[in-house]
Formats: sequence, C-alpha cells, structure tokens
Amino acid sequence: MYWLPLTLILTSGQLLVNAGYQTKGQNCSSVDNRLQIGTYQFYSDCDSQTYCSSAGVCELKGCRKDQFPFGYAQDATLPPLCPSGQFCPDEADACQPLLSVGSPCQLNRDDQCEHPPNAAELADTLHYGRNVDGAVCLNNVCMWANATVGQSCEIENTAYIAYTGSSEYIDVASRGNCQVGLYCDSQELICISMKAIGESCDGDKECSTFNCQSNGVCGQSADMPNQFGIWVYVLVGVGILGGMSGTLISLFLIHRRQRDAEREKREQYWREQNAFRQNILQMRETARTSILSLPGHSSRSTMYSRAASAVSDDSSLPGTSGLRNYVVEDGSYRGRD
Repeated sequence: MYWLPLTLILTSGQLLVNAGYQTKGQNCSSVDNRLQIGTYQFYSDCDSQTYCSSAGVCELKGCRKDQFPFGYAQDATLPPLCPSGQFCPDEADACQPLLSVGSPCQLNRDDQCEHPPNAAELADTLHYGRNVDGAVCLNNVCMWANATVGQSCEIENTAYIAYTGSSEYIDVASRGNCQVGLYCDSQELICISMKAIGESCDGDKECSTFNCQSNGVCGQSADMPNQFGIWVYVLVGVGILGGMSGTLISLFLIHRRQRDAEREKREQYWREQNAFRQNILQMRETARTSILSLPGHSSRSTMYSRAASAVSDDSSLPGTSGLRNYVVEDGSYRGRD
C-alpha cells in the first residue's frame, strides 16, 4: 500500500522534468500557460529562455522582471529590463505600459499597476509585500492601497502548499488594500489598525511586525536580529579564555606525566644495568678467589694471574689493546706505549 504513492510521485516528477523544455523554434501551445498549483509559478511549454508566441512557436523572451533571471548561463545575453512606466508580464514576451485602476492584472503582480499620486505616502517601505509604490493587484484587479480606518476594503486569500519533513499543509497569504499600518479584517471587511508586539492575533497581517507566532501572539519581526546583553559577551569571553587555559594546563600535565614515566623507565634501566655489572664483577672476583685457593698455586702464578687480569681489564677499555703489555728478551716486563 506504500508503493502506489511513491510511484505516483516519481511519475509526476518525470512528467515535470520533460515538460516546459521546448526551445527556440519548436512548437508550443499558449493554452498550456498556467500557474502551478500550490506554488503559483508561471508555467509554459517553452523553456526558461523562451515564451510561447501567438503563432504557437517558442521565441526568445523580449523582457525580464528579475535582475538575475533563472535559466541563463553566466555569460549569456539577457533580455532587457523594462523602463520606468512599463512592466514585463509573466510570459515575458515584451514590455507593456502600467495598467490603470480597475484593469485586470496577474497574481501578485502589484508592479503591473499604475502608481497613485501619493505613492511615497502609501508605499510599503518595509517590503512585507503589501503593495508596490501604493498600488496592489487583488483578485486580478488593479487598485490602490489607500483605504483608511473603518472604510470597507478588498481582501485576497491565496492558499500555498507548504512542506515539512514528512507532510504538507496549507499556508494562506491574506492581502488587502488598506493603508500601511492597517489590515483588512476578513470577517467585517473593514480596515483595522495593526496590533503591537504581545497582542493576540490570528494571522501575520494583523501584526505590525507581520509575524503572528504559533501561540497566537504578535512577536518580533522575523528579520529582527537578536540582541544580547553585555553579560552574555562577558560570559562567552570568560568561557573561551577558561577553555584555552584548561586545554594548555591539561596538555602540560599530560606531557609532564609522560616525561616522568619515561624518566622512571630510564632510571630503572640504569639500575638494572648497574646491578648486572656488579653481579658480573662479583662473579669474576669469586671465580678468581676460588682459583687462588686451589692447591698447587704459587705466588708467581698468582702474580701472573693478576697481571693477566690487569691485561684483560685494560683490553676491555675502549681505545686500548691486549698487546699493550709484553715481555722483552731479558725477561723484564714492559708496557707498549
């Protein structure tokens, strides 16, 4: 039962990939021009660089509404932006003059409507999407956002599909033609003053910050930077210094412990070697004493034994030779320099 939805999703994804990729000179149908469900993005049979002309052929776009349009290479030649007093429609075929109040307009294209004389007073300077220079397109009709407190107003509710990690939900964007600082009440259809931070709300449009939180209270603007007290920076600085100091002290202690362990190993090795040498010397002395104590050994043999022992001791020293001592023809004992 879980394979069927996955198959439908993959199939629909394949259809979306194959659609809207007709290039310049290929056939198309303007009947397929539409806004995608859920996102309301404009769609046509032609690719992102062309539009479907009335002749049913994809032609290069004649204008653009974005500074950096989608679908063009970095060094590609872009269609021109429209001059003041004109706009580029969703089809992007050619620039057109601004539309007067009451004229039909495309969804969320406030920039297509003619500006009111007092545009500077009515314009949404906070860029919350309430209007463009005092003009607003509601329910596909151009009008001015000049309704005041208590006056009747127009409202447009657009349902977008929003997605979470494993599900989707409807996000309704509500817009009206009230002046900045007011909102159009959905029940009474009159303009009401926006609410301050901390007041109860039912939607973003009711808050002056355009942010109605999940607990039903107006909160700070979503783009408002967080402000922290000086004590936070002090704690962070102390924490950083403490962490650095702790790390250095820990490394010093670990190094000292390792150094002490290595030194103890060397001392133990030296003690073992020294004890081994003492044992060898003791064994040799014991052997010599035992030999001398045997019957038949004279003092002469003892003298020669000691001499031989001296020769052996000298020959064991570095840089010496066993031929250093010798006996000459007259019988005297001499040393070799």
